[in-house]
Amino acid sequence: MAPVQTRTKRARHPHDDAPDTSEEFRRIVSLPEGPEKERLRQEVVRAWMPMAERLAQRFRNRGEALEDLQQVASLGLVKAVTRYDPGRGSAFESFAVPTIVGEIKRHFRDHMWGLHVPRRVQELRNRVRISRRELSLSMGGRSPSVAQIAEHSRMSEEDVLVGLEALESYSTLSLDAELPGADDGYSLADTLGRTEPGFDHVVYRESVKPRLERLPERERRILYLRFFCDMTQTKIADQLGISQMHVSRLISRTCDRLQREVDADVEREREPELAAA
Repeated sequence: MAPVQTRTKRARHPHDDAPDTSEEFRRIVSLPEGPEKERLRQEVVRAWMPMAERLAQRFRNRGEALEDLQQVASLGLVKAVTRYDPGRGSAFESFAVPTIVGEIKRHFRDHMWGLHVPRRVQELRNRVRISRRELSLSMGGRSPSVAQIAEHSRMSEEDVLVGLEALESYSTLSLDAELPGADDGYSLADTLGRTEPGFDHVVYRESVKPRLERLPERERRILYLRFFCDMTQTKIADQLGISQMHVSRLISRTCDRLQREVDADVEREREPELAAA
């Protein structure tokens, strides 16, 4: 019986369908800067564009439109074609792939954050995210502690805490977003506190109180009857035996004076803050 012949199937390279542009690259290197060299570069870019688009597809469904990712990948391809040196002996795809992928990752890092986060913090976030994922897999899905993440990633616990906080800064949530479990349209905005309008009234009342006590008896009585007893100017005039016009002038003059005094006090209190600023 003839021995069974086994055929070993060669593993397919992910870019086996890549074009052969070695001759174009040799010509690009030999040419001086000019229209002919630029034309050859553009031909090479067009030839390798399918590979760049495939690399961009790896990052789809991550919050960025595929068309935008393909544009970023194209930019990375142009950079790779411009910088590639065939004299170093490495194949173009081994140089172009990390260049294109790096350009896409840089795009996510610099343009896809909902809040402005320093680059160092972004890097800490990535290290913490990877370490936490790796530890979760080895711990049966349990969340690792800060100390465990620090030991696994060889980071300080302080840096781990910064990275964990940055994990929540990658994307923002609309204040109009309905809270989980809410079926009545209760949104995040409904949970936020609001300025209590009565606070301003308390401040003004306390500011005016000592000045009211220093007013002449008649003016203090007129304000009391008008604003605390809700009496009309005519009734106040009848009770005090003066004209309604006189009552009106006293109220306006007294209120204006109190307003000026309170405003002056507020300005004096703000002067140290303005000087410090």
